[in-house]
Amino acid sequence: MKKSMILCAGLCAVFAFSSCRSSKESAYKKAYEKAKAQEQTMSPEDMQGAAPIVSPVEESPATQTTEAESVENATVRQESVTVVSGAGLSDYSVVVGSFSLRSNAEGLYNKLKSEGQDAQLAFNAERGMYRVVAATFASKADAVASRNQFRSTYPDAWLLYKK
Repeated sequence: MKKSMILCAGLCAVFAFSSCRSSKESAYKKAYEKAKAQEQTMSPEDMQGAAPIVSPVEESPATQTTEAESVENATVRQESVTVVSGAGLSDYSVVVGSFSLRSNAEGLYNKLKSEGQDAQLAFNAERGMYRVVAATFASKADAVASRNQFRSTYPDAWLLYKK
């Protein structure tokens, strides 16, 4: 007797919840269709008092920058690093990869070397990060130009100023 009452109560609950969901969905659908119909039948005079329809903003990257703007506004990160592999760093360096594991850094370093780049590997002891340097320069302008070229292959390339 108790089992059959529990079973009946469970079935009633299932039917009640399933019927509520479909009525909610149909109510939303009816409201949407009504709003669409009103929007299509409104005249331009009626639309003046209505809230404006705003389309989403499409972002696009800047396609043109001048050399002077790039050099003046270029962000340079200052870090104290020691050279692990390579000839040595000048004041400004183009970093194309940062790794906490030396083996990962050496992988990119070896790839750059095989491509003919004068790559270098530096270690930042404060952060425990290995920096893979693709090129190093004495002037900021040369470093910015090189970084911009490397960004076609390494979009996250950045400038490092050796402390």
